[in-house]
Amino acid sequence: QLQASGGGLVQPGGSLRLSCAASGINFNIAFMGWFRQNPGQRREVVALMYSGGSTNYADSAKGRFTISRDIATNTLYLQMKSLKPEDTAVYYCSKVSPGGQLWGRGTLVTVSS
Repeated sequence: QLQASGGGLVQPGGSLRLSCAASGINFNIAFMGWFRQNPGQRREVVALMYSGGSTNYADSAKGRFTISRDIATNTLYLQMKSLKPEDTAVYYCSKVSPGGQLWGRGTLVTVSS
């Protein structure tokens, strides 16, 4: 089960940290990620973390967002800084593999002055 939290309203240039409680998922073997979606648009990848700890980012997130995890607490994080209005979206955490992709409930991030 996945539950994202930490979204909210932030001004442009601000920061937020999203958290994802991932119960029942073994981070040592799971390929995890953060995705985002706006109404009427495709869900897009933001950041990925492989089981070994390596990461990959969408071009829009590089240099501003950092994905991390706490294996002890089974929590996935997304630290976002220098936020822009175009970062506004519902953010979802996901277990990509192994097994079928699993989605949690999203958390809304609104970047606006």
